[in-house]
Amino acid sequence: MKPVAPKLQRCAIYTRKSTEHNLDLTFNSLDAQREACEAYIKSQAHEGWKLVPDHFDDGAFSGASLVRPALQILMEAVRSKKIDIIVVYKVDRLTRSLADFAKLVELFDEHEVSFVSVTQSFNTTSSMGRLTLNVLLSFAQFEREVIGERVRDKISASKRKGIWVGGPIPLGYRSVDKKLQVVPEEATLVRKIFQDYLRLGSIGALSLALEQEGIKPKARLLSNGEVIAAAYFMRGQLGYLLKNRFYVGDVVYKGEVHQGEHPPIIDLDLFEAVQARLAEQTVQRMAARSLSPAILTGLIFDDSDNTMSPNHANKQGIRYRYYVSQAVQQGRKADAGSVSRVSAPDVEALVCTSLRQRMSADREITDRALVQKFVQKIVIRPKALEVTIRAVETTETTDETSNELLTVPFAPSLPSRKGIAHSPEGQDSITTETRDNLLQAVTRARGWMDAILTGKVASFDDIAAAEHLAERYVRRLAVLAFLSPKVVRSIVDASAPVELTVSRLTQALPHEWSRQEEMIGIR
Repeated sequence: MKPVAPKLQRCAIYTRKSTEHNLDLTFNSLDAQREACEAYIKSQAHEGWKLVPDHFDDGAFSGASLVRPALQILMEAVRSKKIDIIVVYKVDRLTRSLADFAKLVELFDEHEVSFVSVTQSFNTTSSMGRLTLNVLLSFAQFEREVIGERVRDKISASKRKGIWVGGPIPLGYRSVDKKLQVVPEEATLVRKIFQDYLRLGSIGALSLALEQEGIKPKARLLSNGEVIAAAYFMRGQLGYLLKNRFYVGDVVYKGEVHQGEHPPIIDLDLFEAVQARLAEQTVQRMAARSLSPAILTGLIFDDSDNTMSPNHANKQGIRYRYYVSQAVQQGRKADAGSVSRVSAPDVEALVCTSLRQRMSADREITDRALVQKFVQKIVIRPKALEVTIRAVETTETTDETSNELLTVPFAPSLPSRKGIAHSPEGQDSITTETRDNLLQAVTRARGWMDAILTGKVASFDDIAAAEHLAERYVRRLAVLAFLSPKVVRSIVDASAPVELTVSRLTQALPHEWSRQEEMIGIR
């Protein structure tokens, strides 16, 4: 009788190393793991084992999760039934998490794939083998957690001694042999930012001034070699910089302030003056918000989860209040929800009336107090308001709490996403001040384009230098030279929508006149 040839078993080798250390060597840990696995597969050739040519190597990836490039490709090969056996040097190379291991075993069982550890003998087809494997993985997970605890303890001890332990390097410093040194040019910029903030009085004015001067943030080099360079200083970035005690030589860790090893850039008196000004502005904003009639500020969102901010327009001496999606205000109309603009009095009245009926609230409580007490979030949808009520008692005899979703029928009479939405009271027009600003911007842009076309100036860079402006600002404003005549006419006779401003026009202006008119809402 002829012997029966063994069934072909396609084997894939998976290797992993947690850190980049020594990966650049000619023969590294990944190579050693693969060599051992290849030898094991050759020893099982009589069983029909055959190595597939593809490599599945994850260098510098932790076993704490399954988000690893080579592992994801391997799992896709398993789903495509291109592999019969997965070979690893040790089980912890595959994963160090019991939960992730359970997911992998489920995937392997579903596609009839086995896996083998060349240095650990066990049989996963038996209950005892699975128990052995789970014990091994439990120790692997325990080892990972202990290592994590040791690293966190080391970082904590280092920061309490004022040692910089890595991370993004603040503006004004550079890392030399894992020590921070002051960069004189950047340090001068940091001092200028602190001094200009005290002089200008607000972060918004500071951001605009830096942009006009052409001052940009320092580019960041990511670990993958990619460079991120912001076009200008954003408000949040400036706010973080102005509050950072790192510039006075301190290291802050879990609310504790420790004397750092790095040299300071900012004088303590200047830093404290800036903090006092920031605190004063915070109090002013909170006071202004408490007096604002927009009682839903910070609570109302469109159905794309964009915050809806209070806005208003004046027409014939009457002020109309609205809530407008931040996506629209920032020129990202495509990201706005189904309803991007609603009448503030209508929504506020509907929410408060529904809350009083549902919660049996005291009639003496004000609308503002009612909203602050019960409302967690409001989502505007085309046919309803979804009001998430804060955790309330579920019964009169227990202390259990749960959030409740209150759906209130609502039909806003506003167009959605097409152009700039108009108010339910009618076609609100731009104010005289806005009209003048728009016409000045259009006139300025046309003058710049004429100068370039006639050869008076060579480029936008020359215009920016001559007028002491940021080149980015000149390029952005120049598009207004190509504005549709109908749009210009609507600005001149003040019939353009109230939301039309210079910033919104320059952020996403189409080239075709018909599309411009459609965006503005001109029929």
